[in-house]
This record gives sequence, structure tokens and C-alpha cells, in this order.
Amino acid sequence: MEIDIAPAAAQFSEKLKRIKLFLTDVDGVLTDGTVWWQGEEVGWNRTFNVYDGYGLKMMMRGGLQVGVISGGDSLGLKKRIDNLGIKISYLGNENKVGAFQKVCEVTGLDPSEMFYIGDEPFDMPILKQVGFAATVPHAVKEVKEVCDYVTQRHAGQGCVREVAEMIRIAQGFSI
Repeated sequence: MEIDIAPAAAQFSEKLKRIKLFLTDVDGVLTDGTVWWQGEEVGWNRTFNVYDGYGLKMMMRGGLQVGVISGGDSLGLKKRIDNLGIKISYLGNENKVGAFQKVCEVTGLDPSEMFYIGDEPFDMPILKQVGFAATVPHAVKEVKEVCDYVTQRHAGQGCVREVAEMIRIAQGFSI
């Protein structure tokens, strides 16, 4: 599905220009939420979209820090994070507030300088604090109500790349 994100980038330009850290949830955002058991050696695994991965790498090349906060914690997820070169990750706890506080401490950034995309009610405390919050079309109403933007693309199908492109356009860095 071809989408034009330039109007959204322009609409939210002032907020997007201030972003220095791109944070994302995993299940239901970077993935479509499907998990499967891959045996004792691997455990639970997920399918990731290369467009989203490229969007995260694009953010890093543009000078932004990138991080992951996820309730999930599997070998496949850790390998994906390592493969993308993501240095900030907090995994294995649905109570994400503590992880977010650690991100603030480690980076020294104010929440207003951060972006977060999440889809579940336990993401809401972070979504309410950051400078720009996004979610996906399937998120529950309460999550959508606290977000600045609802992506056109679905989870695991380029939603992270969509908002990464908005930030890239607003901040004026090249691919």
C-alpha cells in the first residue's frame, strides 16, 4: 500500500524536529503479534519486517538513538536487536515504566525529546510522557486517544518505517 506521509510529517513537524530518541515496543508493533514455539534452543519466536528494520537503521544514520522496550524476552528478539545495532533495550517486563525511567537516566534526555510507538494499555504511561506518541490501527481506543498519530500501516507491515519516514522528513536528513 503506497501512502503519502509528507502531510503528516508537515502537520507534526515541530514535535518531530525535537525527537532525539526513537523508542518502540515489539509485539504488536515491530511484529504482527504472532509468536510461535521454536523449541528449547530458541524458545518463542516472531517474524520481523525488513522495512521496519531499515527505518530503525535510518534513524540511527540520521543521528537519533534507537531503543526497544518490550514485555517479550526471547533469543530471536535479542538476535534481531543485536543485528540492527540497537544499543538500548529493556526486555521481559510488561511494567514498562521502570524501563522508561532507566532510558531517561541512561540517555540524559527529557521525555519531550523522545518518540514511542506502542499498542497496548501497558504502553500508555510511556505514550503519555513522550514528545511524540504513535500507535497502530488495531490498538484499543484508549491507546489511540493518548497518541499523536495512528499509523496507516499495520503492525509488522511497515508501521515503524512509516513514522521513521515522518521524523526523517521533519528533521531533513537523507536516507
